[in-house]
Amino acid sequence: MLKVLTVPAFNDNYLWIIHDGTHAAVVDPGDAAPIIDALHAHQLTLVAILLTHHHKDHVGGVPALLQHVRVPVYAPRNDSIANVTTTLSEGDTVTVPELKLTLTVLDVPGHTRGHIAYVAKEQGWLFCGDTLFAGGCGRLFEGTPEQMLHSLDKLAALPDDTKVYCAHEYTISNLRFARAAEPDNQALSERLAAEQAKREQNVPTVPSNIGLEKATNPFLRAREPAIAQTLRREGRLTDDDTVAVFAALREWKNNF
Repeated sequence: MLKVLTVPAFNDNYLWIIHDGTHAAVVDPGDAAPIIDALHAHQLTLVAILLTHHHKDHVGGVPALLQHVRVPVYAPRNDSIANVTTTLSEGDTVTVPELKLTLTVLDVPGHTRGHIAYVAKEQGWLFCGDTLFAGGCGRLFEGTPEQMLHSLDKLAALPDDTKVYCAHEYTISNLRFARAAEPDNQALSERLAAEQAKREQNVPTVPSNIGLEKATNPFLRAREPAIAQTLRREGRLTDDDTVAVFAALREWKNNF
């Protein structure tokens, strides 16, 4: 049976190791050292590296890992990343034979121009990098609000029980913003309390799941009238178009 191992890195990153107890694939290894330590601790052999986008905290550990073992490196076709053996875009499939793992690829631009996500349909897992966060979404460094909204719509269309393996522990700050954007959302208030309890015990708040995100994440709820009402009340919205609502919401979060 395949499992996903959580590897904390830097101040708030999560690096993910997919493994079967013997072989392992790593998602977004921004730092090699904690990955190498985890592989040794669990007696795992690295067989593949999967990258979602080009930011250093997601790819910085690749050269050092390749010094230890030469493995295939999969990455987005439209992001410029070194040491890649196979580039990917929507519709492509990645097979890791040692793990009997098949991943489908989605284009999810917005945070970067070429950002991709990996979906393990059989296991119900989503590795979404910095596109979707627990309670939030990534900043728009290279893409447009329209692109990011479309990307998030793709992810929201996945089954509700799909586990969301995002790359950062931003959940509490994201949910505090979400509460400001949609103060009457009872599911959101309950989630914030539950996630705060986890963090008090130093327990990760991820993975989340798509159903929970659809119920509590304002960036998946930009079509909800209550959010537009809040933005108007804050003087941040003059147009009720969904893209305008999303853009106003993202700009507010940038400065929250």
